[in-house]
Amino acid sequence: MVREISALELKAMRDRGEQPLVLDVREEWELQLARIPDVVHVPMNQVPARVAELPREAETIVMCHAGGRSLRVAHFLADQGFTNVANLTGGISAWSEEVDATVPQY
Repeated sequence: MVREISALELKAMRDRGEQPLVLDVREEWELQLARIPDVVHVPMNQVPARVAELPREAETIVMCHAGGRSLRVAHFLADQGFTNVANLTGGISAWSEEVDATVPQY
């Protein structure tokens, strides 16, 4: 099962010193426009080939631009046996709106 997590919840986790694996599945050009620190970048289309690189036991929060691609990847990871997967609701757009306005919208 994939749960949803808000940008504010992710920020609160980080503020508490928690370090979930944040998997950014956007394309490289999107990262050049807007990014948040301390994420692992694997474009969506590369996830199946690179799934072995990701720690199955880690709390994993998947993010994209608005939450659609990341939700698909989160479901894929859950199907692959990842047991602690969440989707960042609203993606980097929500992060920009709710947490850090210096992150550009695109």
